[in-house]
Amino acid sequence: ITRLVWSTILLGIQDLANQEGYAVLLGDTRFDRTREERYAQMLKERQADGLIFLAHQLGEGIAAIVRRHRDTVAPVVNVMGFRPQLGIPSIQIDNAAAGGAAMDHLYRMGHRRIGVITGGSPSFVTGERLRGARVRARMARAERDLLVEHGDFSVESGVVCGERLLAGSKPPTAIFCFNDEMAMGVLHTARHRKLRVPEDLSVVGVDDVHHARFWDPPLTTVAMPMRDMGEQAVRVLLGILNGGERPAERITLPHTLVVRSSTAPPGRW
Repeated sequence: ITRLVWSTILLGIQDLANQEGYAVLLGDTRFDRTREERYAQMLKERQADGLIFLAHQLGEGIAAIVRRHRDTVAPVVNVMGFRPQLGIPSIQIDNAAAGGAAMDHLYRMGHRRIGVITGGSPSFVTGERLRGARVRARMARAERDLLVEHGDFSVESGVVCGERLLAGSKPPTAIFCFNDEMAMGVLHTARHRKLRVPEDLSVVGVDDVHHARFWDPPLTTVAMPMRDMGEQAVRVLLGILNGGERPAERITLPHTLVVRSSTAPPGRW
């Protein structure tokens, strides 16, 4: 719940659900299976009409509910963690294309040696964004110059991974972070190392959290329609509860590259 991207998605969920006469019970499970099972039990006992979960895999209790609805549709919807084997509708962006768009922006500016800071693993989002980044690197014939560090989507991991990338003998001229919070950490590391952004180092994130435009410098990022994703999840869930048509397994919303002042052609490095 402390991650900025999730809080914005949750606002979309809550506002539309309230408009439709539903109350929202928020459960911050922190990937704890015991907590997840408690919410699954609430759905099983009809203490809740439906469930929207923001993760990449189903707990056993929720998976059992989905299996029991094999011939219909379980009242369960996912946001951001699409996997075909889940067997439920998922709301997301095209994460591979988003990763490719960020890298394309940097290559078109003339960067060749690019650092990438991924999110937590295993993660569908991480895997897809890295796949998109690698595909674009191959197109640029720059795979050998792609430097990958693994973060966990936190600001702190952006600081640590940024330090690893910039402390090398051949540091990158640009760093693509898989979310804005890790990009914030890289900006902190760059200032600590007396590097100017974007003159010495370009930085790109993903999400476009609401204050990214006010950072110093304002952050170039791949914007996700976070609030819309939450609202769309509610619409799909209400359609299931009302006995509408079977929803699509994968619902993909558009992303947008937002270019600001944290990227520029490579400088002295």
